[in-house]
Amino acid sequence: MNLRNTSMLQTFLIAVSVSMDAFAVSIGKGLTVRKLRHVDALKTALWFGGFQALFPLLGFFFASTFSHYVTAVDHWIIFALLAFIGGNMIREAFEEDEENAKETAEFDWKHMLPLAVACSIDAFAVGVSFAFMKVNVWSSVLTIGVTTGAFSAAGLYIGRMFGSRWQKPAQIAGGVVLVLIGLKVLLEHLGVL
Repeated sequence: MNLRNTSMLQTFLIAVSVSMDAFAVSIGKGLTVRKLRHVDALKTALWFGGFQALFPLLGFFFASTFSHYVTAVDHWIIFALLAFIGGNMIREAFEEDEENAKETAEFDWKHMLPLAVACSIDAFAVGVSFAFMKVNVWSSVLTIGVTTGAFSAAGLYIGRMFGSRWQKPAQIAGGVVLVLIGLKVLLEHLGVL
């Protein structure tokens, strides 16, 4: 497969991987909810899914503007960004997160906006890598947004039902997948695969 051809499976795996931060935060929120209302799950899905769709789009357009300057090293940029994001997700999974311990079950914009933005920073970098890959950015951001929304809503219910048991494994799995996709892109460009 050519460096510039990104399959729907890869796009879906990227979407699942970048949604893991929002999934983990949603599990944390689910732990603090006494009674989970369906409207709260919908709000969470819209906040996280919307921002996870917006940020890669912003990253894509930012990088597209400057892509002609870096096309000779685009494979290294993709690898570095995805490896950094994935490694960071794995590292964060092993750290004590004091913010999650203080998490409140509020679903208003004052509580959701900072969480949605914080969980979407990695998605901006993914959008930058999309600028160097042959990808339909509109279907990719839609896939990321819908996937993140679904994982976020599910995370609330999982947190409410099962506690924090799945938070760390989900974040680690997401990080590993991103690192592996970045490595695959690099190895394909170098002719190893």
